[in-house]
Amino acid sequence: MSFQPTPTDIPVTITTPSAPSSDEPRLLSERRITPSWTVLQTKSKLETMTGVPPSSQRLRLKSPGRSNQWLDGDDRVIGEWGLMKGCEIEVHDSRPQAARVNFTDLSSVEKYVLPAETYETLPNSVLAWKKNQKLGRFDPSALSPEEAIVEQARKDREDVEKRDISVSKRAIILPSTLPHIRRGTIRFVGPVPTIPYPGVDMESVDPSAPLPIWVGIELDEPTGKNDGSVGGKRYFTCPNKTGAFVKPEKVEVGDFPPLGLDDELDEDMEEI
Repeated sequence: MSFQPTPTDIPVTITTPSAPSSDEPRLLSERRITPSWTVLQTKSKLETMTGVPPSSQRLRLKSPGRSNQWLDGDDRVIGEWGLMKGCEIEVHDSRPQAARVNFTDLSSVEKYVLPAETYETLPNSVLAWKKNQKLGRFDPSALSPEEAIVEQARKDREDVEKRDISVSKRAIILPSTLPHIRRGTIRFVGPVPTIPYPGVDMESVDPSAPLPIWVGIELDEPTGKNDGSVGGKRYFTCPNKTGAFVKPEKVEVGDFPPLGLDDELDEDMEEI
């Protein structure tokens, strides 16, 4: 019996037809194909790449310098079509669109959520690392959320006094650098219970206890986030998108006239 050499595998580009609105193929990969495989064998190998069952596949061979050919006949050997390096096999799905699985639509995929009790037992999680490093709430010297609120309120009162913050004064929001300077008029200074504080249920906080202070500013331009109200409660009134609430440490009081056209021209000249 004479020796029969094994056919050399040929690297072939595997694609699927492009979307109607695009010229790019939906799948672009490479697979080594053995020329002695039948068309059916080839289809079964390509199922894991395309997700298309062999019975629903129709293969189209694109060879350099040749006309495109359909690989019809599941029992025929794929090498009969002159498979060579540089070829492309385009896998067409004959199923109706409604019967095809959309692997890119994640809206119907049920998301797995790790239970909190399971996460807390993991030895290699961020939570475990924080415990080992005694960071955040695991720091023995860290303030409780309630204590942190009192400390923040004390710091805010100091900042308000030190920065001379009061209603009706002109101010800018820090950081501000040309050409992005947000300036306006202070309309409110005081606690804003409707703004949540990390780790604290604001509804359970004693109303008579000191609360963090916020500075409400009516901006000259619509670069804000509200109209002077937060969480359904109004603290001052201004046009929509011109209101902003910031911490006292982010406020600089001064002689900041409303930004007009002349100011914009002057600022542009300073940058030349």
